[in-house]
Amino acid sequence: MANAVRYLLVIYIEGGENYPVSPGRLAERLEKSPAATTEMLQRLEADGLVVHEPYEGATLTDDGKETAEELYDTYCTLSQFFRDVLGLEDSEAEAMRMAGSVSPVVAERLAATLLGDTANSEPVATASEAGER
Repeated sequence: MANAVRYLLVIYIEGGENYPVSPGRLAERLEKSPAATTEMLQRLEADGLVVHEPYEGATLTDDGKETAEELYDTYCTLSQFFRDVLGLEDSEAEAMRMAGSVSPVVAERLAATLLGDTANSEPVATASEAGER
């Protein structure tokens, strides 16, 4: 499912809830071959997550959109954590790789921590603050 997560995220980010995202664009963004991209789109279509029109592109179904929205929220939270707390330069790529591995509950708690919600958690020190201690 890890690869599928990346495809769903890119389709969502590229606007695939409203219009088709071309297989070529997906292959380019994900650094995959056109054949691998087509194969994954066929799997996602079989799972009911996208509608894939050969040579046109992929559009998210309602189920695909719901899944992608949850993944996107997790992706954004992880990206912020990796950038602001861990100081990683390639935070977005790391977040893309991990988005499907983190439960929504963990992502919500992490988001609350990053936003400084002290009622539920302690704020996490940034990488620079941690280095000063």
